[in-house]
Amino acid sequence: MNPSTALAEVLVDELVRGGCREAVVSPGSRSAPLAMALHAADAAGRLRLHVRIDERSAGFLALGLAKASAAPVPVLTTSGTATANLHPAVLEAAEAGVPLVVLTADRPPELRATGANQTVGQLGLFGDAVRLFHEVGAPVAERGQHAYWRALVCRALAAATGVLTRDPGPVHLNVALREPLVPDGDPTWVEPLAGRPDGTPWTRVVGPPVPGPAPTLVPAGGPRRTLVLVGDAPAALGEAAVRLAEACGWPVLSEPSGNARSGPLAMAAGALLLADPAWDRLRPDRVLVVGRPTLARPVQALLQDPRVRVDVVTPTARWADAARSAARVLPALPTPPPADPHHAGLDAEWLADWRTASAAAAHAVDAVLDELPAAEPRVARDLLAALPAGALLVAGSSMPVRDLFVAGRPRTGVRVLANRGAAGIDGTVSTAVGAALAWQAAGGGPAFALLGDLTLLHDANGLVLGPDEPRPDLTLVVLDNDGGAIFGLLEQGAPEHAASFERVFGTPHGVDLAALCGATGTPLTRVSTAAEAVAAALDPRAGLRVVQVRTDRRAVPGLQARLRAAVAAAVTAALPAPA
Repeated sequence: MNPSTALAEVLVDELVRGGCREAVVSPGSRSAPLAMALHAADAAGRLRLHVRIDERSAGFLALGLAKASAAPVPVLTTSGTATANLHPAVLEAAEAGVPLVVLTADRPPELRATGANQTVGQLGLFGDAVRLFHEVGAPVAERGQHAYWRALVCRALAAATGVLTRDPGPVHLNVALREPLVPDGDPTWVEPLAGRPDGTPWTRVVGPPVPGPAPTLVPAGGPRRTLVLVGDAPAALGEAAVRLAEACGWPVLSEPSGNARSGPLAMAAGALLLADPAWDRLRPDRVLVVGRPTLARPVQALLQDPRVRVDVVTPTARWADAARSAARVLPALPTPPPADPHHAGLDAEWLADWRTASAAAAHAVDAVLDELPAAEPRVARDLLAALPAGALLVAGSSMPVRDLFVAGRPRTGVRVLANRGAAGIDGTVSTAVGAALAWQAAGGGPAFALLGDLTLLHDANGLVLGPDEPRPDLTLVVLDNDGGAIFGLLEQGAPEHAASFERVFGTPHGVDLAALCGATGTPLTRVSTAAEAVAAALDPRAGLRVVQVRTDRRAVPGLQARLRAAVAAAVTAALPAPA
């Protein structure tokens, strides 16, 4: 057996033993030994292989698989610029704490810095975005290599999952390979290559004890008005935050990807409530921040309010205090107080005001949107409400996730994911495909994504799936307003910048999305209203499909202003005047 084949077979075997059940490959020659070993593992039913011709799409596909499964996913590229195309997905995984295992094939040391073809500086390519980087030396036929390779994989998986560090994220193994790059038909090696006989990992990594719960946050005489603010977070953490809030009688404001928008204390129209002039009536004494809030400027203003105490829950080792206002950073959710069905330590009148304001704001938002059959927030609201229990919804990181935050009513039974680590729009189609594949492999229901047109265009290659590739049941609902609507809500959209706005921020593209999707054989349905979009999205036909909703980008700033005004008027009318 040649050394490159031996290394590849051992690395892949140990990845499977360590819990990898999905893997992504982009084609290349230098990576051939690893690609062939992954293909053999797929053929043996040990893992499921996905092949993508575009490395950037491959990286985000692996990201989606890992986000939805919470398991490490290897992604393999050949040498050269192929490796650099993984960088956006690595950055998103780094900020979101997603366990990617980046495998980059490389030329051996004697070919580096010599002008050899497809040779670039791959050592430390991803900088401090990876939790571990290791240069895997070019394999040679000598004893001791086998234990080194297996132990290295176990170390990499431990770093990716954060079992020792509480800091999960991407890892990078740069694998130098010499020719020959394909099996030579000789099964012999200088030492046995088998792993542990019971199928377990070479090294079982046992982490430290999970940090104990923080002390209760409702001591006698402490702040009674506590708001639970959930940003982007793993679903289990968001659900635990809901349970804590309900035990304590605290209102909850959750971003869509916080997965805490359920139960009687989940507040609707959160971003609009925080921007309301009547905010002083609702201002908490303390905010318990769970996850990473990233969506709304009023949220950051709340966290910077010197009158409000901020406690941050961060179950990983990553610092989570962007507002630099935290009084305490806690390693886990606090322990609820002893059972108290009457919540004696709570300001009941304040909680009642929150519930009244939330209901008034939601009705105000609905009244505005019900008059606008094709408004983007209405599509978001109606789609979320109509999804079946057990569904997955992936939200684009520009306006769609914000529309869900503003207009989506709290509900149970739907998991929401979004790339809110670095919050880019790149790779979202591939992320949604990967998340849907992992979700449905685990027994989940249909998957949906709500995207803008620029987000679709940014990752149109995510629609390129070969005929032998696993295909998810995934419907992409695309809000097509011929450009970027979010900039119209920012400083760039002010009238004094009108001369430059349309070309460099609005960026109209004029792309025929039906023709684009047709090139990949992806069915597309054009609709013009939210009702038609929901009906098309819920079509029982399985597979990868696109529903295109034509909307008006120029109407977005005016609609947002109208929603803010409607909520302000409704909340003012609903809350009784202070004594």
